[in-house]
Amino acid sequence: MYLLLQNRLVAHVRAFLKQKYNVDMTNIVVEQPPKIEFGEFALPVSFELARSLRKAPRKIADEIVAEISLPEGFAKFEVAGAGYINARLDRSRAAELVADGVAEVSGLEQEQRQQPHTSQKKACMGHPPSSGARGKVLVEHTSINPNKAAHIGHLRNSILGDTLVRLLRAAGYAVDVQNYIDNTGVQVADVVVGFERIARKSKAEIAELIAGSEGRFDYYCWDLYAKVSQWYEQDKANLQVRRDTLHALEVGGNETSEIAQMISMAVLRRHLETMQRLDIEYDFLPQESDILHLHFWARAFELLKEKKVLYFEEEGKNKGCWVMTRLRTVKDASSPEGPDEDAKVIVRSNGTVGYVGKDIAYHMWKFGLLGLDFGYRKFYTYADGRLVWISCDPKDGEAGAPHFGGVGAIYNVIDARQSDPQETVKQAILLMGHEAEAARYTHFSYEMVALTPRCAMELGYKVSEEDQQRSYIEVSGRKGFGVKADDLLDKLIEAARSEVDSRHAELSEEERREVATQIAIGALRYFMLKFTKQSVIAFDFREALSFEGETGPYVQYAVVRATNIFRKAGIAPEDALKPNIASDGFEGNDDLWSLWLAAGQTSKVIEQCIATTEPAALTKHAFQLAQQFNNFYHKHHILTEEDTGRKALLLATAAVVRRELMASMAVMGIPAPAVM
Repeated sequence: MYLLLQNRLVAHVRAFLKQKYNVDMTNIVVEQPPKIEFGEFALPVSFELARSLRKAPRKIADEIVAEISLPEGFAKFEVAGAGYINARLDRSRAAELVADGVAEVSGLEQEQRQQPHTSQKKACMGHPPSSGARGKVLVEHTSINPNKAAHIGHLRNSILGDTLVRLLRAAGYAVDVQNYIDNTGVQVADVVVGFERIARKSKAEIAELIAGSEGRFDYYCWDLYAKVSQWYEQDKANLQVRRDTLHALEVGGNETSEIAQMISMAVLRRHLETMQRLDIEYDFLPQESDILHLHFWARAFELLKEKKVLYFEEEGKNKGCWVMTRLRTVKDASSPEGPDEDAKVIVRSNGTVGYVGKDIAYHMWKFGLLGLDFGYRKFYTYADGRLVWISCDPKDGEAGAPHFGGVGAIYNVIDARQSDPQETVKQAILLMGHEAEAARYTHFSYEMVALTPRCAMELGYKVSEEDQQRSYIEVSGRKGFGVKADDLLDKLIEAARSEVDSRHAELSEEERREVATQIAIGALRYFMLKFTKQSVIAFDFREALSFEGETGPYVQYAVVRATNIFRKAGIAPEDALKPNIASDGFEGNDDLWSLWLAAGQTSKVIEQCIATTEPAALTKHAFQLAQQFNNFYHKHHILTEEDTGRKALLLATAAVVRRELMASMAVMGIPAPAVM
C-alpha cells in the first residue's frame, strides 16, 4: 500500500510541477515525517526548486499546496517548517488498500487479494506472486567447493542468496538459481591427494566408502582435507603432488579426474541435502569441468583476443602470459616505459587458464554472449518433485530439458574477498563492448562469519584465556577448526527442543521436534540476515535463539500470538479483513494507524532491499512490526471488547499484521510454528 501511494504521489506532484513551473523533476525525494500526526509523507521539493525559481522554499510550498489537487487516496496537503510539504492520507481508503493486500509492481498498480497457501515456500502473502513480469534474472549463490562438508560461513552465503531470490520473486521477477560447482579446483585436488596419498584408497574403495558412509561422506572428507594441509606443511615438496593432480583434473579423461568427479558429486549431494534443511533450493548446477571440456573458455579466449581485451606479454614478470588490458589505462609521455607489471594475468605462461578466465567465459554464457551452451541432465529431485539440473556434454543432455543462461541481469553472492576477481570479470565484459550487460552485473558481497568465544566453547573447542577475551574467533577449514552446517543446525534444534518440551509437553514427539526445527531455522536465518552484509558476524547460540530482542523467535512468537487470537475467537484471519474499515476508527488513535501504516510498507521494504542488495532492512521491518504488534496486543483487550465495530477493527488489525509478518518471514525463509 505505502509504496503504491508513494508512487502515485510522486507522479501527481511531478505532473503538477511540469504544468505549473515547466520543470521536469525526474527524482522527487519522499521522506516520512518524524511523527504520524504530521502526515504520512513529507516532500522537500520546494528546497530543490528554490534556486531555479529564485523564491524562498516556504513561498514555493505555499503556492504548490494552494493549487495542487489531491491524488486518489489522499486527504490533505500542508506546509510545514521552512518549506516541507506534508501529505496526509485518506486513512479509510488507505486501510482498505492494506486490508486487500495491494502492492506496487514495476510502476503498475495491481490489487492482489490474499490467496490461501499450504506452504510458505517462496510465497509472499498479500503481495504479487512471481509472474516474471519484470524480466528474468540469474542469482548464483552457495557455490561451495565440493570437497568437504558445508560450514557456517557457507550458510551465510546460502541464506543471503536464497533471501535475495525470494525478494526478487516477491517483486515480480523470474529467477534462475544457480550453484556453481568448482569440481576442477585446488580444493577438490587436495581431497583427491588425501585419498590417494594419505588414506591410500583406490577408486573402488572410495566408491564403497561413499555407499557405506550413511550420509556422512562429506564429514570424512572434512577430516581428510585438514590432514592434507598438514601433509603439505610437513614437506613443501609435497605441493608438487597437488600441482600434478590439479593438472590431471583440468585435462580430464584419466582415473584421477574420475575419482575427483566421484568425490565431488557425492559431496555435492550432501550439500544439497544440507541446504534443503533450510528450504534452500536450486535450479541448475553448472560444472567448471564442462566450461573447460565444452570449450567455453576456448571460445571466450578467441573473443577476448579479437576485441583486444587480452594481449600477449613478451617481457617483464608476466612474460609469456596472456594479460588483460586495464580499464581506462592510458599511456602518455609521462608513463613509465616497459610492461604493465600490474596487469591481470588470465592465462599463465605454462598455458593453463586461471580462475578469472574460466569465470569470464561462464559470465559470457550467463548473458548469452558466448554462442555455446551446456547440455542438461537431471541430478536431484526435491520432495515436491522439482528437479535440479546439472551441466553435461550436449550430446548427453536430456531432450526437453529447460534452458538456462541468456538472462537480463545477474547477481553473484560471493564473499568480499573475491571483490577483485569479480571486478575483473565485469571489466572484461565492459571492455568487450557489452556495456548494458556490465551495468546489470552485481557482485553481492558479504563479510565472513566467526564464532563468539562462548559459542566456540559450547561446540566443544578449547579456547585459550586470551581468545576468550576476543569479540570473535575466526574459523578455518584447513586447520580443522570450524562448524559444520549440519552440526550447527542439530545443535540449534537440540537447544530449541528443550524449550519446546518445557512449554508444550502436551504435544507429540513429532510435533515438538517439528516446532523446534522451525524455531531453529528461524533463529539461524534471521541471525544471518539481521547484520548488514558488510559486517563480520560473530555467531552465538544464546543470542540467536532468544525469544526477546531482535531475533527470529521473537518475530515468530508475534505470529503465534496473532494466530491464537483467531483460534480463540473462532474465525479465520482472512475473514476479519472482509468488513470495510471505518475511518472514524483511526481518528484520535495514531498508535493504531501507525501499526496499519507499518504493515502497509512490506512491499516498499522489499523494493528497498533489492535496490540496495541489503536484506537486513527486511529483518528490521519484521522486528519493528512485531514490536508494535506486541504493544498493541498488551494495550487492547481484543477478545473481550464489547463494542462490535471496534472489535472488528482490532481483529482486522491483528489479521493485517499477521499476514504482513508472515509475508516478511516467507521472504526471509522463516517458517511460522503452530506454537512457541
